[in-house]
Amino acid sequence: MAVATTRLTMNTREWAILGLLSVIWGGSFFFNGIAVKGLPPLVIVWLRVALAALALHLVLRALGQRLPRDRRIWGAFLVMGLFNNMVPFSLLVWGQTHIAGGLASILNATTPLFTVVVAHVWTSDDRMTGGRVAGILAGVAGVAAMIGPTALGGLGSDLLAELACLGAALSYGISGNFGRRFGRMGVSPLHTAAGQVTASATLLLPIVLLVDRPWALAMPGIGVWIAVAGLALLSTAFAYLLFFRLLATAGASNLSLVTFLVPVSAILLGTLFLGEHLEPRHFAGMALIGLAAIDGRPARALKNLFTARSG
Repeated sequence: MAVATTRLTMNTREWAILGLLSVIWGGSFFFNGIAVKGLPPLVIVWLRVALAALALHLVLRALGQRLPRDRRIWGAFLVMGLFNNMVPFSLLVWGQTHIAGGLASILNATTPLFTVVVAHVWTSDDRMTGGRVAGILAGVAGVAAMIGPTALGGLGSDLLAELACLGAALSYGISGNFGRRFGRMGVSPLHTAAGQVTASATLLLPIVLLVDRPWALAMPGIGVWIAVAGLALLSTAFAYLLFFRLLATAGASNLSLVTFLVPVSAILLGTLFLGEHLEPRHFAGMALIGLAAIDGRPARALKNLFTARSG
């Protein structure tokens, strides 16, 4: 079977999907903020993937479809569920119990850098370039600027927690590149999304039962359940449909740019719906992120302009 090549740039439709995905995942911070008031983190994570799996299985049933039974495909689902959900979710939850959320967000923003490095080593059609690395570093600086310098105050004070957050970013980088194989295996985005969250829920269940003993927890309020439903149905089930559709066409490196857009979306959503105020550092951070620069278009435009003038 021929291996599809990955374009280093995205078209307008793909940028729109990436933007929508960032808004959905930016809204997950709001849902998480409500859910943690009534449930332990690991229970939230398991409910998120389990309910998302249930929803996607219902969609498959409504369409008269079902997941493939090929053991090779299910092996890939398990690997994807491990590196895309179980490992990074657990590392981030543990890390954020020791360091501030702002610092964790900055460390998680290194995901595109890890993704580019893994893609460079792992693939032949998604190579690292100096311009892409420079753009990614600018994006990390932009996230740090938006969150504010105080978030960096604790850097180095809890090395294990910081390494855990970086480990989560590396795990996302691995899963993004690994997930490209589903397109080559003929597995649709819907089947991939359903399969990997099903695998994640299966892997996480014994850990949740052992660590959090959910049967002993007090019943949370309706607001917590609404937040969990939002996480599962919107921020996971629907988001992963977009995620795997975009992964199949734009590649892991381009898709990982959503890590930079999520803080932007979260801040803009807070401004629109929670009455929060934009500060100069937010605008500076958005400028640094420079998504077009990461995509390489400004550099090419300047090069073309210089070439035209020289000619």
